[in-house]
This record gives sequence, C-alpha cells and structure tokens, in this order.
Amino acid sequence: MHTQRVKRRPRGNAGHSAAAPRRYVWGPAGPAIRPELGPETSQRGGSLLVTDSTPPATRDRDLPPSALVLAAANLVPLVGVVAFHWTVFSILLLYWCENVVVGAFNLLRMLVATPRDVAADATKVFLIPFFMFHYGMFTMVHGLFVLALFGPGGNVRPSPAHFVAAVSAAGVWYGVLAIVASHGFSFLHNYIAGGEFRRAALPQLMMQPYARVVVLHVTILFGGFAAKAIGAPVAALVLLIVLKTAIDLRAHLAERDKLGSLSL
Repeated sequence: MHTQRVKRRPRGNAGHSAAAPRRYVWGPAGPAIRPELGPETSQRGGSLLVTDSTPPATRDRDLPPSALVLAAANLVPLVGVVAFHWTVFSILLLYWCENVVVGAFNLLRMLVATPRDVAADATKVFLIPFFMFHYGMFTMVHGLFVLALFGPGGNVRPSPAHFVAAVSAAGVWYGVLAIVASHGFSFLHNYIAGGEFRRAALPQLMMQPYARVVVLHVTILFGGFAAKAIGAPVAALVLLIVLKTAIDLRAHLAERDKLGSLSL
C-alpha cells in the first residue's frame, strides 16, 4: 500500500467556490491529478491522504514488451505441431535447447552485473566457474534423459556434436532461433536498458535459472510422458505448449518484478 500526503490548495476568498479536491495517482512520469475523490482517497486534517493499492511493478501496464516477445517465441512450436507435425521428442528437445539458452544468458548476466558492493563483485571469480560447471552438468544430464527416453534410439553420447546432430535431425532450429531472440531481447531491454544489472545480486543470479528450469521441465516431462502414452495427438501437444507458455510467462514476470523492471 503506497500512501502520500499532499497539501490541499487553500480555499478561495469569500464569494468564490473552493477548488475541487484533487486525487493524486501514480502515472509513468510520477504523480498525476484526477479532479474527483475516489474510494481510495480520504481526508485527514489539512492534508489529502491518497492511497493506491496497485503494486508498483504492475501499475502502468499488465505485460512488458519482453513478455510479449516471449509469448511470440512460444508460438513457433505451436506452428510446428499444427503445420509441420512436430513430435513429442521435437518439442522436448526444443525445450531442452531453451535450457542451454537460459544458462548462456544467465552467464552473461553474471558477467555484466555491477553490484554496489565491491566484495560481492569479487565473488564472480568463484561463482561464475561454479555456475558453468554445475549448470552445465545439470543440462547435459537432462539432455541425455530426453534423448534416451524420447529419442529415435541409437547410441546416446554426452557430446556437443551429438546434441547438435539431434537438433538438426529434429528440424527445430527455427524454434531455437526464436528462443535466442526472445531471451536476447529480454537481456538488452530489461537487464541492460532497464538497469537490472545494477540491482542484481550474484548469488541470486546463480540460483535463478534452477527454479525456473526445474518447475518448467518437470511439468513438461510429465506432460511429454502423458502425450506419448496416448499416442501424442495434436491436441495433447498443443495443451502441453500452452501450459509451458503460461508457466514461462509467469516465471518471466516474477523475475522482472524481483529485479524491479516491470514498470519500465
């Protein structure tokens, strides 16, 4: 709840009507004036007490541009399923590629972050290599899991070349490029232009991808098993994509709210 006391304009001389009470609300450029008293406005003493229960991060608009770009990127697998007959494996492999993209951009965030505490900035020497190793192992194991359980079969090898060959054979490169474009836009618009790099804490950045990836991909894997069990009809894959998009958008908005850039 945000509260602000604003001195009322003095009443006019006798014979002149008093100025109408004014309601102050927050807009993109600061306080804006509305002539009427609303239900959230009250009077105490000689001041006008103005309250606005709208959270700061969602006061100006519902969705930031990066959320719209994210939603557009998630339309690519939907088109792939409906128009090009993408399979459960294609969808899960594409979403695994998103793990890689998320990790790469998170590494950039950690490198660019400039916390005010010099001691915290020095922790990059330890946290960045640790993140590269730990998240890299986590992503590789997840990728092998997807290849072994949903892939076309054959020898599964933990090598970058094997993953690249699988993505190429599945024909999901357009989806990968859309994901890169979406996360790249968010990095430039929110993290750099929005100043998130000044507010981000390195330990928070290091742990941030795990919460998003674990919740998202546990849901996706269970959905993938269910879709495969019933023969992977188009409707089941469309439902899986819609569910993933909703979780993805919610996580994105929570991330923006945490770093304070939703109102930009």
